[in-house]
Amino acid sequence: MLSYIVYEKQKNMRMMMKMHGLGDRPYWIITYAYFVILSICYILTFTTFGSLIGLKIFTLNEISVQLVFFFVYINLQIVFTIFLSVLFSDVKTATVIGYIYVIGSGILGPSFLEPYIEDEYYPRVLLEAMEIFPGFSLYHGLYELSRYSLQVEQFGTPRVCLKDIITEGLAMRSVLIIMIIEWVVLGFLAYYLDQIITNGKVGRHPLRFFPWSQGNQNGYKKNRGYDVLINMEKPDVAQEVKKCQNLIALAIFRIIFSPTCTKERLDFTFWQREIVQKMMQEQYKNQAVICDDMKKVYPGSDGNPDKHAVRGLSLTIAQKECFGLLGPNGAGKTSFIKMMTGLTYPTSGTAFIQGLDICKDMKKVHTFMGICPQHDLTWDILTGKEHLLFYGRLKNLKGDVLKKAVVDSLQAVNLLEKADVQVGEYSGGMKRRISVAISLIGNPKIVYMDEPSTGLDPASRKRLWSAVQSAKKDRAILLTTHSMEEADALCDRIGIFVDGYLQCIGSPSELKARYGGYLVLTVTTPSEQEEEVERLVQQISSKAIKVYHISGTQKFQLPKQGLKIGDIFRQVQSARTRLNIQAWGLSDITLEDVFIKVANEANSLTLHSLENNNNSYNDY
Repeated sequence: MLSYIVYEKQKNMRMMMKMHGLGDRPYWIITYAYFVILSICYILTFTTFGSLIGLKIFTLNEISVQLVFFFVYINLQIVFTIFLSVLFSDVKTATVIGYIYVIGSGILGPSFLEPYIEDEYYPRVLLEAMEIFPGFSLYHGLYELSRYSLQVEQFGTPRVCLKDIITEGLAMRSVLIIMIIEWVVLGFLAYYLDQIITNGKVGRHPLRFFPWSQGNQNGYKKNRGYDVLINMEKPDVAQEVKKCQNLIALAIFRIIFSPTCTKERLDFTFWQREIVQKMMQEQYKNQAVICDDMKKVYPGSDGNPDKHAVRGLSLTIAQKECFGLLGPNGAGKTSFIKMMTGLTYPTSGTAFIQGLDICKDMKKVHTFMGICPQHDLTWDILTGKEHLLFYGRLKNLKGDVLKKAVVDSLQAVNLLEKADVQVGEYSGGMKRRISVAISLIGNPKIVYMDEPSTGLDPASRKRLWSAVQSAKKDRAILLTTHSMEEADALCDRIGIFVDGYLQCIGSPSELKARYGGYLVLTVTTPSEQEEEVERLVQQISSKAIKVYHISGTQKFQLPKQGLKIGDIFRQVQSARTRLNIQAWGLSDITLEDVFIKVANEANSLTLHSLENNNNSYNDY
């Protein structure tokens, strides 16, 4: 049982189910019921077989006493397992500790408990204290059952029944009382720790269940203000920030001056939940996502400074829009996705999805959210069809509607022929496609796709793009990718994210026009002729900039102003008589060029700012 729970946590399967609408309570109710049924079947087999082979501990004790004792213990064992599972994030470690517990309690039980049970001079309080350990209470209960059967066999006394245990104060009564109390207490502690601990670390406020702690119950701060070191705000980004602020300000204005506004409704915590809900219901309903100054700071350790992953992000995503979030590795994209999907909480700021605050209403957001994670989260023993049936039911699909949704999803990603094959036998590309199908089933209002086409062949990628294009007709999609071709083909708007900042935002054509005041000339020659190629390009344009070079292939940016394409062709063709030009090409700027230019500018500005800060510190 311990391995089962920790495995789902380690592989993020539980989080995957949670992000598709399966809440914590249903998850634990289903898991608990499954373990109870499994344990009851085991105990019935255990007692039946013991009786058939004539073991006296089973044949000479009342069946009701045995069943009550075993039933109470299996429930204690289950909650103890859940309690332990909260403390582990690795299934191998959990399995080893589980075996040590089972074997160790069996070996130590006779050594520790028998002297206290048999010798009445030992304080009973010490015996009861040791029975708090579930393995020892099991041993003491079995010891009492064996003693009752021995009395029946040797002295012919009547069998001990439940009434005798309750009224006569036999030792079994204290064992049952201890186990029942521990069952309740451990059950509460297991659920409580599960709510505040994530992967072995405290991820939520320890007092989040109590009303007086609601102001900071999720471990995030609502303080405003910009604590960043570098001001890299661009006009398009500033316009996006202003758009978010205007939407929220207008909603506040409408709430305050509405006829139903009362003094109590002017509380700020009320506004955070209700303002944007009102906003979405009226003229602002076309905005699926509004991010309000979101920041994520990871505390430093071992003397290292804090890591600012996301630095004050304000962003809107409209319904029926595919928004592409591009950025180099380490830019903060994954941290942003984790905040939006509930894997972690913002340090400050928040976001509203369909009018619901992700810091307060994430459980409701999960019910209409779909996600295709960067790494495939599937069960190897389930088929592709069974995966979609499971996640479709989480989205409240039933009957023929569910069956049709499963078939349509499999067909959209070209997996209908492999519907009944176990996912463990799928290739990497097929697993990627089933992850995309899972994210789209049930018509979620907002879908997060983290590099969905990774590992796909060109034909499957094109098929996947068609599925995404079709899906965005009635939902908002947030897409992260390192494929500029994919972003250009799918995204209505693109934001380039570098070092926690949104550097620019706009449609692919807008970004190309904004950063496209030059042509891209690529020339391939033997390595020893690279310098001659550079001189040739300087003759074409003295303002040319070399942006790339490897093994004789060089790429240059040529300003469009004052250049004629015909002149470039003539000069390159003329140079081929003296240079071994193996290949060359002239093209307009691509989205990849825009990405490289924005990222390089951002990185150089960051380094320049850090140098200035260091110089100021040294002067001080």
